Amino acid sequence: MNDNVDRAPIEDTRFGGITVRQDGQDRLQVEGEAIPRVVLERDPAAEADPHIAIGTRDPAALRLRIDGREAELRPGKGRLSRRSYRVDVRYDGADYRLVPDSVPSSRLTRDGVHLGDFSCDGDETVIAEWQEGVQTRPADAAIGYALASAFGTGGQPMWMMIVDGVTDALP
Repeated sequence: MNDNVDRAPIEDTRFGGITVRQDGQDRLQVEGEAIPRVVLERDPAAEADPHIAIGTRDPAALRLRIDGREAELRPGKGRLSRRSYRVDVRYDGADYRLVPDSVPSSRLTRDGVHLGDFSCDGDETVIAEWQEGVQTRPADAAIGYALASAFGTGGQPMWMMIVDGVTDALP
């Protein structure tokens, strides 16, 4: 988490320098010269889950603004399946989704088109790998970096979680 230390920007291959700043579990900000600014805030009255960088997956406790405009944010509940960890955003007439597709990474789509893959442990270090031949917009990067940092990426397949649960239950 950020302790108000200036961090070197992440060098994105398409959008140049991007800075991700987390203020505890209360606020996250993403900005760069070539992308719109994103601010994601958690209601301070909402209980913070220590396993989620932004502190909650409850959409009623979160506020997302992109380039100063409100955006609709709908995180999944985050239960057993990878798909339950998806995070949906409606912004500027487009539907975005970040959903785990492997153990370390999540796929970002806009209106169902695979834009790229993001990896992040729920901190300020985000790695984006953009799909070749797909046109991306500055908002795509801003949203992808914000969601990856706020909610983390990746997830184990259900069968691995079941095996882990059974193994943990054995004496």
